[in-house]
Amino acid sequence: MLVLLELRLPRRYVFAKHIDPKRRIHMFYEPKDGHSLPHNPFNALITPRPIGWISTRDAAGRNNLAPYSFFNGVAYAPPQVMFASTGAKDDQDNTKDSVANIRETGVFCVNLVQTDMKDAMNVSSALLAKDVDEFAQAGLTPAECKTINCARIDGVPAAMECKVTQIVQIEGASNYVVFGEVVGIHMRDDTIVDGRFDVTTFNPLARMGYRDYTTVKEVFELVRPDD
Repeated sequence: MLVLLELRLPRRYVFAKHIDPKRRIHMFYEPKDGHSLPHNPFNALITPRPIGWISTRDAAGRNNLAPYSFFNGVAYAPPQVMFASTGAKDDQDNTKDSVANIRETGVFCVNLVQTDMKDAMNVSSALLAKDVDEFAQAGLTPAECKTINCARIDGVPAAMECKVTQIVQIEGASNYVVFGEVVGIHMRDDTIVDGRFDVTTFNPLARMGYRDYTTVKEVFELVRPDD
């Protein structure tokens, strides 16, 4: 049975007039027209997102640290990662400190965030002047990387030393994607269980939408049909 509906809604909401009662009405909008919700739902759709806690060092030797949830691995061989930076600071050239420092030095380090370090991570997300050391602000201890001239966070579950391969400017103001090859990997001893890197030993923090976060506490395995 088909039910005829007529709803007086803004044009950005598009519903079919003939609705199958077994199917739910859904919202549709085009981002260029806006969403008319109190908060932008886009970030909430792409969840959970791993957090890359990116440490860099500028040409003058000053350390910087900032979390990025537009972050992921992109290739196995050679191992490569990416993170995206959006927005700009007044004391940098159309970007933020992380990208500016990587432009100068060509290197960066990805630190993994365990849940009990969430407060320190949040402190390091503040937009501070480029000469302010977020390690000190967040009460974190820097440790020297082995293959690149950069600091990593002492005590994190794992850290990946990276050499930049590309910095790509994408659509929109001050939107950049940084790609890097992983040239060195640190893993804390207690994270290795039965020869595998076990995330349940530290419960990684992940970003949701809005100001929400989650943590990984349980895992399960799926064997692929062609394994």
